[in-house]
Amino acid sequence: MADSTASAQPRPAQPAGHPVYVIGAGPGGLAAAQALRARGIRAVVLERADHVGASWRRHYDRLRLHTTRRLSALPGLPMPRRFGRWVARDDVVRYLEKYADVHQLEIVTGVEVFRVERAPDGGWTLHASGGRELTGAAVVVATGHNHTPRLPDWPGRSSFTGELRHAAEYRNAAPYAGRDVLVVGVGNTGAEIAVDLVEGGAARVRLSVRTAPHIVRRSTAGWPAQYNGVLARRLPARLVDRLARPLARISTPDLSAYGLPRPETGLLTRAAEGAIPVQDVGLIDAVRTGRVEVVAAVEGFEDGKVVLADGTRAAPDAVIAATGYLRGLEGLVGHLGVLDPRGRPTVRGPRTPAGAPGLYFTGFTNPISGMLRELALDARRIARAVAKREADRASRLPG
Repeated sequence: MADSTASAQPRPAQPAGHPVYVIGAGPGGLAAAQALRARGIRAVVLERADHVGASWRRHYDRLRLHTTRRLSALPGLPMPRRFGRWVARDDVVRYLEKYADVHQLEIVTGVEVFRVERAPDGGWTLHASGGRELTGAAVVVATGHNHTPRLPDWPGRSSFTGELRHAAEYRNAAPYAGRDVLVVGVGNTGAEIAVDLVEGGAARVRLSVRTAPHIVRRSTAGWPAQYNGVLARRLPARLVDRLARPLARISTPDLSAYGLPRPETGLLTRAAEGAIPVQDVGLIDAVRTGRVEVVAAVEGFEDGKVVLADGTRAAPDAVIAATGYLRGLEGLVGHLGVLDPRGRPTVRGPRTPAGAPGLYFTGFTNPISGMLRELALDARRIARAVAKREADRASRLPG
């Protein structure tokens, strides 16, 4: 969709009229583009898919946000009340489409950016599909936290004769009705898929767990867990960890007898390490009633069976690996020295790497306070930083 309406707001000076390029038309990219446009800065969103919100369209059918509708809206457009408190996947997609239209965002689809390099004039050169070389005053990388499915290279994996899929390929339980399924990984995705399989008629559902997660109720007496997450980010980690333990004992049952003991590491400490709490959407009851069986971590495959860490073997019809994602940024910006050893950006939001001024990242963390909320906050901060940078640049120009 093209932006046919010029903004009435004055624009800061941009090198040779170059726009700011935003890579990715998911929530983070759209929010950043809107915030830049609101400051009179031309932002062009480049999206490799044919439509906005591509990753949301691929999520499993039962997905609903674990964050409230009100705290999941992007800058400049509330989510409609008819979406309910916990917004469904298809409604998120509808919202992103409307968001792009309402704000008349300049989006170019079907363009994949392969590499970003410094330009001689202090801006950035983007090497993209179709042989394109685009020059931007700044770049916002918003390709997403869940970019490239990570399927562990388990020993003997190729010998498994059953079905093996990453959770990214899972849509609903229909293909697994009457089958024995092993779900690997107990993050929010793995937990929800296990429950979905039980409710969808799978004959047996096992959940492979390496490290027991913190489990919280999505809402307690009308108070969403997200509100606790927002408050927790303002407090010292040690205090939050200490307070979370008695609250967990009150709100959630002890599942130790079923293979899910309470974690020894504190809730906020685990979240800072990337393991956010699992919000219960039926897992607790499914485990307590035996409909979901908790088993040990997967170590590999042998003779067509799954080898578990406790030495037992399982022979499921299908294995669904909810084993997370890689950011997939190495080819794009890895040569700039802006990634940590795990392939994550060393900075986020309005901060730019010391050796890469004008290069911004958003959406590469999974905060306890809610990703969409943090994307909205980051968007405004990034726009403010870009505006200041360009104003400073303009003030140094002769005349």
